Amino acid sequence: MNKVRLIVASLLALCAPAMAQDEPPTPDSVVAEAAPGEWVPIAPEDILVMELAPAADGSAREVVIQLLPPPFSQPWVKNIKTMARAHWWDGKSVYRVVDNWVAQWGGGDPELEMDPGPLPEGVVSPAEPYESTMICQDAGLDVTYCDPDFASPASPDPYVSTGMGAAGHVEGWPVAFQFAPEAETNLIWPVHCYGSVGVARDLAPDTGTGSELYAVIGHAPRQLDRNIAVVGRVIDGIEYLSTLPRGTAEAGVYAERSEDTPIVSVRLASEMTTPPAYEYLDTNSDSFARYVEVRANRHDSFYEIPAGGVDICNVQVPIRPAQ
Repeated sequence: MNKVRLIVASLLALCAPAMAQDEPPTPDSVVAEAAPGEWVPIAPEDILVMELAPAADGSAREVVIQLLPPPFSQPWVKNIKTMARAHWWDGKSVYRVVDNWVAQWGGGDPELEMDPGPLPEGVVSPAEPYESTMICQDAGLDVTYCDPDFASPASPDPYVSTGMGAAGHVEGWPVAFQFAPEAETNLIWPVHCYGSVGVARDLAPDTGTGSELYAVIGHAPRQLDRNIAVVGRVIDGIEYLSTLPRGTAEAGVYAERSEDTPIVSVRLASEMTTPPAYEYLDTNSDSFARYVEVRANRHDSFYEIPAGGVDICNVQVPIRPAQ
């Protein structure tokens, strides 16, 4: 967790307007001008590739998911990697699609004649909380991370229910914080944005195993934060989930199994012969700070009134195929 930079002020508070110039920058132009050294490769063992059955026209449908690194959601991430190595999802399906909510896939429900079968050896039912505890003095964090004045009233995260909270980015991921400087610790957790992947579960205290996953295909459901484990995000192919027909049975499940979208395979990129490779713009870089500023203060010709701020989920971390 070294080299952490919080972009709280430019995410949720008023931001300084971009400097006047002949051709005002856009988010795309800032990303295009980022130096090669500001891009960070995503480890192949953190990339999950789900191949869906071909579309009606025969074209391939591949969904690429980046899994969260430590310390976030690790019991579930470990389970997911175990199931991927065991090819556990092969032959299962996307069986639930809810408009402005989620597309869900995995083991399914025996009552729907979708018996998932036994889980691979080593898969556990986590009892860990959905937050991680960061010790300020031991984590090598920027001092602002532990400074109570950094979360000013002008830049709170409205989804932190108690204490002093803020939102920002850590190692390429959108996260929320709850500050507890008097204890020299903070709580930190990944947030639900469009494309986020989470672990479906039953009613609490069940936390799910990761055998059933969902991807957010609508407005960011931040109320789910800290109530369900976020384990990753779709970084390529979200359109193959977001454009699926909506389910018409209870809770958006497909009424007939013939409506399901079959899953051909789910593999870790590290186990593929020709794995896809991606990289993200370092959220501790100068270019990312500029990118956030420009997203909050658009001065290019389309915009007449800059917003002066931007929500955490509207600062999509730039991700591209590795150069």
